[in-house]
Amino acid sequence: MECLGKDTGLVLEGGGMRGVFTSGVLDALMKHDYHFPYVVAVSAGACNGLSYMSNQPRRARYSNIDMLKKYDYISLKSLIVDGSIFDPDVLYQRFPNEILPFDYEAYRCNPAIFEAVTTNCLTGRAEYLSEPYDATRLTAIVKASSSLPFVAQITMVDGIPMLDGGIVDSIPVLRAVEQGHPFNVVVMTRNRGYRSTERDMDIPKMIYRDYPRLRVALSHRVRVYNEQLDMVERMEDWGEIVVIRPQRPMDVGRMCQDVDKLERLYEEGFAEGEKFVRNYRL
Repeated sequence: MECLGKDTGLVLEGGGMRGVFTSGVLDALMKHDYHFPYVVAVSAGACNGLSYMSNQPRRARYSNIDMLKKYDYISLKSLIVDGSIFDPDVLYQRFPNEILPFDYEAYRCNPAIFEAVTTNCLTGRAEYLSEPYDATRLTAIVKASSSLPFVAQITMVDGIPMLDGGIVDSIPVLRAVEQGHPFNVVVMTRNRGYRSTERDMDIPKMIYRDYPRLRVALSHRVRVYNEQLDMVERMEDWGEIVVIRPQRPMDVGRMCQDVDKLERLYEEGFAEGEKFVRNYRL
């Protein structure tokens, strides 16, 4: 078994509903009381990371799979009515406060640092936000980190308009290094070798017309993401990081609502998390 340094960080990629893989990995880590001193997470990774920080096993799984069947929180109706394809009331109000309450006290008592990545709409740059005490601000940060462009409303944090952190920093491993964690475990939601085949394009001025720098960031996010994937695989090959990622071909999309596929991906994540724990100790 290989030993990791005590200053090893944990980096959680986003990916919408592909995040059920991450929730499986984190449940395996919690099963073995395996914790990191620093966690930086993006979008769905930030949502799943909260339940890891509060040490609530299977909570994220319940949110991503069981609650999806019951509350149908991904819909065009929600996009039309609330301006978000993911129902914000269910996900950010009813779920953490009523349906399966988030343990804010356990989160506050966790000595680890938790950062969520957002995109500042004014600057077009990444923001790395942490909130150890204020539940309302913490919810706003994670909501902003998960606010996908074009299909979610802009979220205000500290009076600043924010969107999904994945626009500019989908895999914030360099942030972890800058924060004093030279070695990191990175949980990915894509297979090794994946590169986006989408094409970058200029964003019309009538879209996000008040945020020209956001439009610039959106216009080259595919290139930036593929460059990050190159970097991650290079760092992995050089032994600078350990990557936990899906091994089976990915058949879950960002908006997937096929519960059977989601369940399989969660179980794969749990199995990969168990494998990691067997091979590495802090």
